[in-house]
Amino acid sequence: MARWRDGHGELTVTAVPDGGGELPPVRVPLEIATSYRARTRGLLGRDALDGALLLSPASGVHTFRMRMPIDVAYLDRRLRVLAVRTMPPGRLGLPRPRARHVLEAEAGAMARWGLRAGAEVRVVREGP
Repeated sequence: MARWRDGHGELTVTAVPDGGGELPPVRVPLEIATSYRARTRGLLGRDALDGALLLSPASGVHTFRMRMPIDVAYLDRRLRVLAVRTMPPGRLGLPRPRARHVLEAEAGAMARWGLRAGAEVRVVREGP
């Protein structure tokens, strides 16, 4: 897997419905935060997010000083979703074993995308 840098890209979600099979992929605008500064800043001070934010490397997050509730997906090294949680502002999410990356989005967005444990995502970075 290529190493990412701070920037933008596209997240492709391949969801697995409850009854098995596979749903059509969902494409989502993506912000990528890999530097210490970008990961620390995260979604602080924002009222909204168009798409998702990928924090890498990361195994846990907090929502202190956030203005909105968020969905959090913990991803393993192969970009498979380990767990999805909705966190209100002012909470500390414990680090997840095996998690290497964390996706954040506005609360409710991941359910609309079909993102849940077992789903796979793909990241395509824009630019060089």
